[in-house]
Amino acid sequence: MDRRHFLMTSAGVAGLTIAAPYIARAATITMRFAHFAEEGHPANIAAKQFASQVEKRTDGAIKIAIFPNNQLGGPPEQAQQIKLGTIDMGLPTQGQLDKYDKSFAAVMLPFIFNGPADAFPILDGPTMDWLAPLAEKQGFVLLRNWDYGFRNVTNSVHPVNVPDDVKGLKIRTPPELQIQASMEALGAVVQAIAFPELYLALSQKVVDGEENPVPVIYFNKLYEVQKHLAITRHIYNNMIHTVGINSWKKLTPEQQAIFREESKSSGELMRKLMADSESDQIDKLQKAGMQITRPDLAPFRAKMDPAYKRIADYAGEDNVKKFRDIVDKFRKG
Repeated sequence: MDRRHFLMTSAGVAGLTIAAPYIARAATITMRFAHFAEEGHPANIAAKQFASQVEKRTDGAIKIAIFPNNQLGGPPEQAQQIKLGTIDMGLPTQGQLDKYDKSFAAVMLPFIFNGPADAFPILDGPTMDWLAPLAEKQGFVLLRNWDYGFRNVTNSVHPVNVPDDVKGLKIRTPPELQIQASMEALGAVVQAIAFPELYLALSQKVVDGEENPVPVIYFNKLYEVQKHLAITRHIYNNMIHTVGINSWKKLTPEQQAIFREESKSSGELMRKLMADSESDQIDKLQKAGMQITRPDLAPFRAKMDPAYKRIADYAGEDNVKKFRDIVDKFRKG
Protein backbone atom coordinates (compact mmCIF):
# COMPACT_ATOMS: atom_id res chain seq x y z
CA MET A 1 0.00 0.00 0.00
CA ASP A 2 1.51 3.34 -1.01
CA ARG A 3 1.61 6.26 1.40
CA ARG A 4 -1.13 8.25 -0.39
CA HIS A 5 -3.57 5.32 -0.29
CA PHE A 6 -2.74 4.69 3.37
CA LEU A 7 -3.47 8.33 4.30
CA MET A 8 -6.76 8.35 2.41
CA THR A 9 -7.84 5.11 4.07
CA SER A 10 -6.85 6.37 7.53
CA ALA A 11 -8.72 9.60 6.97
CA GLY A 12 -11.81 7.67 5.98
CA VAL A 13 -11.67 5.52 9.12
CA ALA A 14 -11.09 8.58 11.30
CA GLY A 15 -14.01 10.31 9.61
CA LEU A 16 -16.28 7.39 10.43
CA THR A 17 -15.01 7.33 14.00
CA ILE A 18 -15.81 11.01 14.42
CA ALA A 19 -19.15 10.77 12.63
CA ALA A 20 -20.52 7.83 14.60
CA PRO A 21 -21.08 9.72 17.88
CA TYR A 22 -22.58 12.60 15.90
CA ILE A 23 -25.11 10.27 14.29
CA ALA A 24 -26.01 8.81 17.69
CA ARG A 25 -26.57 12.29 19.14
CA ALA A 26 -28.67 13.34 16.17
CA ALA A 27 -31.06 10.46 16.88
CA THR A 28 -31.89 11.95 20.29
CA ILE A 29 -34.91 14.27 20.32
CA THR A 30 -35.34 16.83 23.08
CA MET A 31 -38.94 17.99 23.39
CA ARG A 32 -40.25 21.02 25.28
CA PHE A 33 -43.13 20.43 27.70
CA ALA A 34 -44.60 23.68 29.10
CA HIS A 35 -47.47 24.09 31.53
CA PHE A 36 -48.87 26.63 33.97
CA ALA A 37 -48.83 24.72 37.27
CA GLU A 38 -46.41 25.57 40.08
CA GLU A 39 -43.45 23.22 40.57
CA GLY A 40 -44.94 21.43 43.58
CA HIS A 41 -48.35 20.97 41.94
CA PRO A 42 -49.47 17.42 41.06
CA ALA A 43 -49.43 18.40 37.37
CA ASN A 44 -45.69 18.98 37.52
CA ILE A 45 -45.12 15.77 39.46
CA ALA A 46 -47.08 13.90 36.78
CA ALA A 47 -45.17 15.69 34.01
CA LYS A 48 -41.86 14.61 35.55
CA GLN A 49 -43.04 11.01 35.73
CA PHE A 50 -44.09 11.17 32.09
CA ALA A 51 -40.70 12.58 31.02
CA SER A 52 -38.77 10.02 33.03
CA GLN A 53 -40.75 7.06 31.73
CA VAL A 54 -40.58 8.20 28.11
CA GLU A 55 -36.83 8.62 28.30
CA LYS A 56 -36.48 5.20 29.95
CA ARG A 57 -38.76 3.37 27.52
CA THR A 58 -37.17 4.96 24.44
CA ASP A 59 -33.66 4.15 25.67
CA GLY A 60 -32.84 7.83 25.84
CA ALA A 61 -33.91 8.57 22.26
CA ILE A 62 -36.45 11.10 23.54
CA LYS A 63 -35.69 13.52 26.34
CA ILE A 64 -38.30 15.94 27.62
CA ALA A 65 -37.47 19.32 29.15
CA ILE A 66 -40.24 20.59 31.44
CA PHE A 67 -41.06 24.29 31.86
CA PRO A 68 -43.60 24.72 34.69
CA ASN A 69 -45.19 27.80 36.21
CA ASN A 70 -45.79 29.79 33.00
CA GLN A 71 -42.06 30.03 32.24
CA LEU A 72 -42.76 30.13 28.49
CA GLY A 73 -45.84 32.37 28.64
CA GLY A 74 -49.34 32.20 30.06
CA PRO A 75 -51.83 29.45 29.19
CA PRO A 76 -53.18 31.06 25.97
CA GLU A 77 -49.65 31.68 24.70
CA GLN A 78 -48.65 28.11 25.53
CA ALA A 79 -51.54 26.69 23.51
CA GLN A 80 -50.60 28.83 20.53
CA GLN A 81 -46.97 27.77 20.78
CA ILE A 82 -47.99 24.10 20.83
CA LYS A 83 -49.96 24.69 17.65
CA LEU A 84 -47.02 26.50 16.02
CA GLY A 85 -44.49 23.91 17.19
CA THR A 86 -42.28 26.22 19.26
CA ILE A 87 -43.41 24.15 22.26
CA ASP A 88 -43.86 20.44 21.67
CA MET A 89 -46.48 19.69 24.29
CA GLY A 90 -48.41 21.13 27.18
CA LEU A 91 -51.47 20.89 29.40
CA PRO A 92 -54.13 23.25 28.02
CA THR A 93 -57.64 23.12 29.42
CA GLN A 94 -60.81 23.03 27.36
CA GLY A 95 -60.96 26.77 27.92
CA GLN A 96 -57.72 27.31 26.03
CA LEU A 97 -58.62 24.89 23.23
CA ASP A 98 -62.06 26.39 22.58
CA LYS A 99 -60.30 29.30 20.86
CA TYR A 100 -59.49 26.84 18.07
CA ASP A 101 -62.72 24.81 18.01
CA LYS A 102 -65.85 26.00 19.80
CA SER A 103 -66.92 22.43 20.62
CA PHE A 104 -64.52 22.51 23.58
CA ALA A 105 -66.48 25.39 25.09
CA ALA A 106 -69.52 23.18 25.64
CA VAL A 107 -67.69 21.00 28.14
CA MET A 108 -67.29 23.76 30.74
CA LEU A 109 -70.95 24.18 31.65
CA PRO A 110 -71.39 25.35 35.25
CA PHE A 111 -72.65 22.72 37.70
CA ILE A 112 -72.94 20.09 34.94
CA PHE A 113 -71.02 17.47 36.96
CA ASN A 114 -71.87 16.11 40.39
CA GLY A 115 -68.27 15.18 41.06
CA PRO A 116 -65.25 13.27 39.76
CA ALA A 117 -67.17 9.98 39.63
CA ASP A 118 -69.17 11.15 36.64
CA ALA A 119 -66.77 13.79 35.25
CA PHE A 120 -63.86 11.42 34.61
CA PRO A 121 -65.61 8.66 32.60
CA ILE A 122 -67.67 11.18 30.63
CA LEU A 123 -64.60 13.19 29.64
CA ASP A 124 -62.34 10.18 29.04
CA GLY A 125 -64.86 8.25 26.97
CA PRO A 126 -67.52 9.78 24.71
CA THR A 127 -66.29 13.36 25.08
CA MET A 128 -62.72 12.49 24.08
CA ASP A 129 -64.06 10.45 21.14
CA TRP A 130 -65.91 13.57 19.99
CA LEU A 131 -63.25 16.22 20.60
CA ALA A 132 -59.95 14.53 19.73
CA PRO A 133 -60.54 14.43 15.94
CA LEU A 134 -61.65 18.07 16.00
CA ALA A 135 -58.50 19.07 17.89
CA GLU A 136 -56.27 17.23 15.42
CA LYS A 137 -57.70 19.28 12.57
CA GLN A 138 -56.49 22.37 14.45
CA GLY A 139 -52.99 21.02 15.01
CA PHE A 140 -53.36 19.38 18.44
CA VAL A 141 -53.04 15.69 19.30
CA LEU A 142 -54.90 14.94 22.55
CA LEU A 143 -53.21 12.18 24.51
CA ARG A 144 -55.14 11.98 27.76
CA ASN A 145 -57.23 14.00 30.19
CA TRP A 146 -55.24 14.91 33.27
CA ASP A 147 -56.86 16.76 36.17
CA TYR A 148 -57.22 20.38 37.26
CA GLY A 149 -60.13 20.31 39.64
CA PHE A 150 -63.47 21.87 40.45
CA ARG A 151 -63.26 25.63 40.71
CA ASN A 152 -64.15 27.49 43.92
CA VAL A 153 -64.56 31.15 44.86
CA THR A 154 -62.29 33.14 47.16
CA ASN A 155 -62.50 36.77 48.21
CA SER A 156 -61.22 39.22 50.81
CA VAL A 157 -64.56 40.91 51.65
CA HIS A 158 -67.00 38.47 53.27
CA PRO A 159 -68.02 34.79 53.43
CA VAL A 160 -70.04 33.33 50.54
CA ASN A 161 -73.00 31.24 51.68
CA VAL A 162 -75.73 32.18 49.20
CA PRO A 163 -75.69 33.54 45.62
CA ASP A 164 -76.34 37.10 46.78
CA ASP A 165 -73.03 37.01 48.65
CA VAL A 166 -71.27 37.01 45.27
CA LYS A 167 -73.27 39.95 43.97
CA GLY A 168 -71.13 43.05 43.52
CA LEU A 169 -67.81 41.35 44.25
CA LYS A 170 -65.02 42.17 41.81
CA ILE A 171 -63.89 38.70 40.77
CA ARG A 172 -60.89 37.90 38.60
CA THR A 173 -61.41 35.12 36.10
CA PRO A 174 -59.32 33.75 33.25
CA PRO A 175 -60.51 34.82 29.80
CA GLU A 176 -62.80 31.78 29.36
CA LEU A 177 -66.32 32.98 28.69
CA GLN A 178 -67.85 30.02 30.52
CA ILE A 179 -66.22 31.01 33.80
CA GLN A 180 -67.01 34.68 33.31
CA ALA A 181 -70.64 33.88 32.49
CA SER A 182 -71.06 31.72 35.61
CA MET A 183 -69.72 34.48 37.87
CA GLU A 184 -71.75 37.21 36.16
CA ALA A 185 -74.90 35.10 36.49
CA LEU A 186 -74.34 35.37 40.24
CA GLY A 187 -73.95 39.15 40.00
CA ALA A 188 -70.18 39.42 40.24
CA VAL A 189 -68.25 42.15 38.44
CA VAL A 190 -65.77 40.16 36.37
CA GLN A 191 -62.30 41.26 35.40
CA ALA A 192 -59.91 39.18 33.30
CA ILE A 193 -56.35 39.29 34.64
CA ALA A 194 -53.47 37.13 33.45
CA PHE A 195 -52.65 34.44 35.98
CA PRO A 196 -49.02 35.53 36.56
CA GLU A 197 -50.41 38.92 37.65
CA LEU A 198 -53.15 37.53 39.90
CA TYR A 199 -51.37 37.51 43.27
CA LEU A 200 -50.32 41.15 42.90
CA ALA A 201 -53.81 42.18 41.77
CA LEU A 202 -55.33 40.54 44.85
CA SER A 203 -52.75 42.02 47.20
CA GLN A 204 -53.33 45.51 45.80
CA LYS A 205 -57.14 45.09 45.95
CA VAL A 206 -57.50 45.59 42.20
CA VAL A 207 -60.10 42.82 42.56
CA ASP A 208 -61.85 41.41 45.62
CA GLY A 209 -61.46 37.77 44.74
CA GLU A 210 -60.89 35.04 42.22
CA GLU A 211 -61.95 31.46 41.52
CA ASN A 212 -59.74 28.42 41.06
CA PRO A 213 -59.34 24.80 42.11
CA VAL A 214 -58.13 24.26 45.67
CA PRO A 215 -54.60 23.13 44.68
CA VAL A 216 -54.08 26.33 42.67
CA ILE A 217 -55.19 28.43 45.63
CA TYR A 218 -52.90 26.47 47.93
CA PHE A 219 -49.75 26.11 45.83
CA ASN A 220 -49.82 29.75 44.69
CA LYS A 221 -50.32 30.96 48.28
CA LEU A 222 -53.46 32.93 47.47
CA TYR A 223 -54.46 32.43 51.11
CA GLU A 224 -51.95 35.17 51.90
CA VAL A 225 -54.12 37.72 50.12
CA GLN A 226 -57.61 36.14 50.42
CA LYS A 227 -59.65 35.67 53.57
CA HIS A 228 -62.63 33.58 52.45
CA LEU A 229 -62.96 30.35 50.47
CA ALA A 230 -66.35 29.03 49.38
CA ILE A 231 -66.42 25.44 48.09
CA THR A 232 -68.74 26.17 45.16
CA ARG A 233 -67.37 23.62 42.64
CA HIS A 234 -69.08 25.71 39.98
CA ILE A 235 -67.07 24.50 36.97
CA TYR A 236 -64.88 21.49 36.37
CA ASN A 237 -62.17 21.62 33.77
CA ASN A 238 -59.12 19.52 33.33
CA MET A 239 -55.72 19.80 31.81
CA ILE A 240 -55.45 17.82 28.60
CA HIS A 241 -52.03 16.40 27.78
CA THR A 242 -51.59 17.72 24.26
CA VAL A 243 -48.85 17.41 21.63
CA GLY A 244 -48.52 19.63 18.58
CA ILE A 245 -49.22 17.78 15.35
CA ASN A 246 -45.80 18.55 13.85
CA SER A 247 -44.00 17.32 16.96
CA TRP A 248 -46.19 14.21 16.95
CA LYS A 249 -45.16 13.39 13.41
CA LYS A 250 -41.50 13.29 14.47
CA LEU A 251 -42.25 10.21 16.57
CA THR A 252 -42.30 6.64 15.33
CA PRO A 253 -45.53 4.65 15.78
CA GLU A 254 -43.85 2.80 18.66
CA GLN A 255 -42.90 6.07 20.34
CA GLN A 256 -46.40 7.43 19.84
CA ALA A 257 -47.79 4.35 21.59
CA ILE A 258 -45.39 4.93 24.50
CA PHE A 259 -46.54 8.55 24.73
CA ARG A 260 -50.19 7.51 24.97
CA GLU A 261 -49.51 4.81 27.54
CA GLU A 262 -47.35 7.01 29.74
CA SER A 263 -49.72 9.96 29.45
CA LYS A 264 -52.53 7.76 30.74
CA SER A 265 -50.38 6.51 33.62
CA SER A 266 -49.24 10.03 34.55
CA GLY A 267 -52.78 11.37 34.30
CA GLU A 268 -53.97 8.70 36.71
CA LEU A 269 -51.16 9.63 39.09
CA MET A 270 -52.20 13.28 38.97
CA ARG A 271 -55.84 12.44 39.68
CA LYS A 272 -54.82 10.36 42.69
CA LEU A 273 -52.54 13.09 44.00
CA MET A 274 -55.29 15.67 43.57
CA ALA A 275 -57.89 13.53 45.34
CA ASP A 276 -55.54 12.59 48.17
CA SER A 277 -54.40 16.13 48.81
CA GLU A 278 -57.49 18.33 48.48
CA SER A 279 -58.95 17.72 51.95
CA ASP A 280 -55.53 18.21 53.50
CA GLN A 281 -55.03 21.42 51.54
CA ILE A 282 -58.40 22.79 52.69
CA ASP A 283 -57.35 22.08 56.28
CA LYS A 284 -54.04 23.86 55.70
CA LEU A 285 -55.80 26.84 54.12
CA GLN A 286 -58.02 27.07 57.17
CA LYS A 287 -55.02 26.90 59.49
CA ALA A 288 -53.40 29.65 57.41
CA GLY A 289 -56.32 31.91 58.27
CA MET A 290 -58.89 31.35 55.51
CA GLN A 291 -62.51 31.01 56.51
CA ILE A 292 -64.12 28.08 54.69
CA THR A 293 -67.80 27.89 53.77
CA ARG A 294 -69.63 25.03 52.08
CA PRO A 295 -72.81 26.56 50.65
CA ASP A 296 -75.83 24.63 49.42
CA LEU A 297 -75.22 24.62 45.66
CA ALA A 298 -78.84 24.25 44.52
CA PRO A 299 -79.59 28.01 44.70
CA PHE A 300 -76.38 28.73 42.75
CA ARG A 301 -77.27 26.18 40.07
CA ALA A 302 -80.73 27.70 39.77
CA LYS A 303 -79.21 31.01 38.62
CA MET A 304 -77.22 29.54 35.73
CA ASP A 305 -79.78 29.88 32.91
CA PRO A 306 -78.23 33.16 31.66
CA ALA A 307 -74.80 31.54 31.72
CA TYR A 308 -76.02 28.52 29.75
CA LYS A 309 -77.53 30.81 27.14
CA ARG A 310 -74.30 32.80 26.74
CA ILE A 311 -72.26 29.62 26.50
CA ALA A 312 -74.63 28.23 23.85
CA ASP A 313 -74.33 31.47 21.88
CA TYR A 314 -70.55 31.14 22.03
CA ALA A 315 -70.07 27.40 21.68
CA GLY A 316 -73.03 26.76 19.41
CA GLU A 317 -76.39 25.41 20.53
CA ASP A 318 -75.73 22.10 18.76
CA ASN A 319 -72.47 21.60 20.64
CA VAL A 320 -74.05 22.35 24.01
CA LYS A 321 -76.94 20.01 23.22
CA LYS A 322 -74.51 17.28 22.16
CA PHE A 323 -72.55 17.51 25.37
CA ARG A 324 -75.66 17.64 27.56
CA ASP A 325 -76.96 14.55 25.73
CA ILE A 326 -73.66 12.78 26.46
CA VAL A 327 -73.96 13.63 30.15
CA ASP A 328 -77.64 12.60 30.33
CA LYS A 329 -76.94 9.31 28.55
CA PHE A 330 -74.11 8.46 30.89
CA ARG A 331 -76.15 9.21 33.99
CA LYS A 332 -79.12 7.18 32.73
CA GLY A 333 -76.75 4.34 31.90
